[in-house]
Amino acid sequence: MSLDLLTPRATASPTAAQPWTDAAAYWQARSAAIAAVSGPVATIDVDALQYNALDLVVRSSGVPIRVASKSIRVRDVLDATLALPGYRGILAFTLPEALWLADDHDDIVVGYPTADRDALARLASDDVAAARVTLMVDDLAQLDLIDAVAPPSSRPELRIAIDADASWRAPVLGHIGVRRSPVHDAAEVTRLARGIAARRGFRLVGLMMYEAQIAGQPDATGSGDAVIRWMQRRSGSELVDRRGAIVAALGRIAPLEFV
Repeated sequence: MSLDLLTPRATASPTAAQPWTDAAAYWQARSAAIAAVSGPVATIDVDALQYNALDLVVRSSGVPIRVASKSIRVRDVLDATLALPGYRGILAFTLPEALWLADDHDDIVVGYPTADRDALARLASDDVAAARVTLMVDDLAQLDLIDAVAPPSSRPELRIAIDADASWRAPVLGHIGVRRSPVHDAAEVTRLARGIAARRGFRLVGLMMYEAQIAGQPDATGSGDAVIRWMQRRSGSELVDRRGAIVAALGRIAPLEFV
């Protein structure tokens, strides 16, 4: 039986509809439900999954949500989530995984640059997958590797997205965040984009920026929260301006399908 998150689920009462509001009782009930099952075992509360998936749609305010497959490791859950209005596409963990998902999904972005020669060869030999999968790059050397595996004359055009660094280079504090990509400002990203656009067999279609110092840093853990929130406000403000400049610069080089 396939998982359906579109159909409203029947509940006995408003309280029963959201049992997770009482965290202690909720987790006790989950533990009791699998007490007799030999572990290790993972369970999914479909009511909670549906609630969270729909709540994200409301909070996204019309911005399409791309599902990260490295966080959702169950194929049925991934498929059911993408069936909901408001969700579009997958951010895949690896290229082999993206090729597997491309059998049924048509918009898959690989979240990291890849050096998997076997997977690149498979992508280059499959016209359908090449139209559905977008590769992530942050250096032209990664295009050299792809061409070494499959020269442009022997393969379809490959879709490319740029991973631009979203960390904050604070005036006094220095570098804050992860060092995810060597291209950080609009000039650096523009040079990379022009290099991609000049290469035969590649098409620039997207931009990714992950602000780990904001999205991955808790700000309600106790001591030091005020400093964390101050950093995140300042970083967020800087990022809005820098990302806007990067998007504008890329728009003069290639029409982006996603940011």
